[in-house]
Amino acid sequence: MTTITTSAFYERSTRSLNDLRSRAESLQGAIGTGQRLERGSDDPVGAAQLRSLARESRFAEISAAAGARVSSDLALTDSGLSDFAAYVTRVKELAVQAASDTLTPAQRAGIGTEINEVYGELVRLANSRDSAGHALFGGEATGQAYALDAAGLPAYVGTAQAGELALGEGQSVVRGVTGPEFLNFNGPGGPTSLFTLVRELGEALQGNVPDPAQAARDALGSLDAGLESITTAQTVVGSRMNWIDLIGDRRTQRSEQRSEQQAQVGGADLATTLTALQEIMTVLEASQAAFTRLAGLSLFAMLR
Repeated sequence: MTTITTSAFYERSTRSLNDLRSRAESLQGAIGTGQRLERGSDDPVGAAQLRSLARESRFAEISAAAGARVSSDLALTDSGLSDFAAYVTRVKELAVQAASDTLTPAQRAGIGTEINEVYGELVRLANSRDSAGHALFGGEATGQAYALDAAGLPAYVGTAQAGELALGEGQSVVRGVTGPEFLNFNGPGGPTSLFTLVRELGEALQGNVPDPAQAARDALGSLDAGLESITTAQTVVGSRMNWIDLIGDRRTQRSEQRSEQQAQVGGADLATTLTALQEIMTVLEASQAAFTRLAGLSLFAMLR
């Protein structure tokens, strides 16, 4: 015959009720957080998968930040190239006017003055800054991309190439274009730069050559070549921006897949969890009622 002491009865009952309450609280927590795992020991394999997915998410956030930065830099680059194209287009319009034999020397000189002003704007634009305050067209240079040489012409002082930024999953993209990549080009007369072309045209129209009108006509072909060089650079920048968008879309899809995996591995099924909680609460209420009833029994109560 097995004898259960009063202290053993209370101890066993208390432990059983505490276990039921703990399970109920765990289920309530799962409903609140949507996660079924409170500790790694609940499911070691599932917990390891969740940690791996969490690491992937953190790396994706870092890659997304890098993508946002390079997108901003490329957008600034595209905007700068558009400004360059607008200035070259304006210089070409002025050159067409100056090429007319009906203009007086004073009128051509006035056009030359405006072209000189455009030249100054081109130098300023070449030293634009990116989102980090570095030279936009200077590659990896932190200072200016161009500095004036002894002759007063802009000389490139940046790095040979623009740097690359990682976009995640082994992908990277060049963050911009350097000034020489589009400001130096081959015109009808051979290699030249936009700075040299515009400056010499402005000086020619102000009377520094015997035939300013012919100088204006001769510059038209080179201006077309310069504009084509800028347009080509814009195409390159546009393709890089599209590539970043494509990588971003893939990152978004991967993030959605990770969310689904995390829900499958560690997520709590609401319907199942609610049912389990209801069952536990029913058992807990019944156990508490039974404990209260049994605890009130005594030998005298049985003899009555």
